[in-house]
Amino acid sequence: MTASDTVTTALSADLMRQVTDAENRHDPYPIYARLRENRVNLLSDGSYALGRYADVVGLLHDPRISSDPHNASDPGSRLLVDNGPFIQRDPPDHDRLRSIATRYFGPPASPGVVSGQEPEILSFVRDLVDALPASGEADLVDHLAYPLPVSVICGLLGVPKTDEEQFHAWTEKIVRGLDAEQQEGANDLIKQRQQAQVAMFGYVTELVQRHRAQPDGSMLSHLANDQTGPRMTDGELGTTSLLLLIAGHETTVNLTANGVLTLLRNPWALDRLRAEPDWVIPLVEELLRFEPPVQYLPNRVALADIEVDGTTIPKGASIVLLVAAANRDPDRFADPDRFDPDRGDIEHVGFGSGIHYCFGAPLARIETQASLTEFARRLTSPRLAADPPPYRPSPVLRGPLHLRVTYDKRS
Repeated sequence: MTASDTVTTALSADLMRQVTDAENRHDPYPIYARLRENRVNLLSDGSYALGRYADVVGLLHDPRISSDPHNASDPGSRLLVDNGPFIQRDPPDHDRLRSIATRYFGPPASPGVVSGQEPEILSFVRDLVDALPASGEADLVDHLAYPLPVSVICGLLGVPKTDEEQFHAWTEKIVRGLDAEQQEGANDLIKQRQQAQVAMFGYVTELVQRHRAQPDGSMLSHLANDQTGPRMTDGELGTTSLLLLIAGHETTVNLTANGVLTLLRNPWALDRLRAEPDWVIPLVEELLRFEPPVQYLPNRVALADIEVDGTTIPKGASIVLLVAAANRDPDRFADPDRFDPDRGDIEHVGFGSGIHYCFGAPLARIETQASLTEFARRLTSPRLAADPPPYRPSPVLRGPLHLRVTYDKRS
């Protein structure tokens, strides 16, 4: 490595450290712009970060990129398990597990599972808004963005409502420990994350057995008693359930909270949504580009030497795909730092791309669309109590921890 390479690596590493610094959580996008200046950023831990749209999309579709942490030369603090969820598997195991899970979640086998939730989701959103004070102030994370997706995914999977509080506590520790190496108190965060993963895995394994003994028509009950084709092992059922429980609500909480925040920062958009409820569809797509709930994908691995712009990413190296940087790449999107649901071409990577495209994307869209539409329709003159609001600790799953909003009236 030359002296110039050393300086470049130090700069890239410092920029990535700034991305993970809680002080910058409210606006990491100028830092992502600087990381995007180089097509390939070699970080001090030997990993490579890329943030240009064409590179991120290309690598998300590249079969030389693995999602299995076992393939990393140095897996770091990642908890390696033999029966990882399909998001941490490569073909053919990924394809097998995902197709089994899809059998009871979406088309072609179960085309009505997600769309059939729309009436219940809308009713629940209205109940949540009805429960807000008639006027005054409310935290729209605690009272809207969080309870909706948690209730929906628990109901779909067959998690008893009485267990939601414990499930929430485990999830918080797991999410807080994502990319923990870059955070203050890393060792403690990693330990808590691993303990929560083990405890939650034990819980869902027991839940599978309960559903096997007493089927109730839920998704987990169907998977536990599946006789229609290829089946998951109990270990695979446990990790798949764990994935769906966490991913099934975490991204939607952030997407909804970021959506409310963006609307309040752009009153013209709030007014238009109130007047044109169907505009929520392109609005949510632009939101996924502008404020993606998953900021970057930290755990991809090169299965072979990969050359990008004259830099060789060696086999076994970890790769960080900067989704938030790609979504604001000026070579792909005109005026990328402007929120514009009418831009027409919103081919974002907010839900990823390729074989690991977000499994729950259709459900997340429905939940966010319903929440933002009712927020716009029901609250008169909503205003942010604090801007920026406090943010959650994770730099990967980015969203407000609390979002206190004042308003004149709730209809």
